[in-house]
Amino acid sequence: MPPVEAGLLEILACPACGSALRAGEDGSELICTNESCGLAYPLRDDIPVLLEDEARRPS
Repeated sequence: MPPVEAGLLEILACPACGSALRAGEDGSELICTNESCGLAYPLRDDIPVLLEDEARRPS
């Protein structure tokens, strides 16, 4: 089972810009699909931490 269910991913949005989120390649974070934003939010115990202070910019 993936860390974040597809149904949940459909309703989650980036807190910074409101764009959709997608699962990261290794499944440890959710990444904003807006290229100008691109923040990556961590998953802790399979729970998305959607706080801008906890997000990082992917390289």
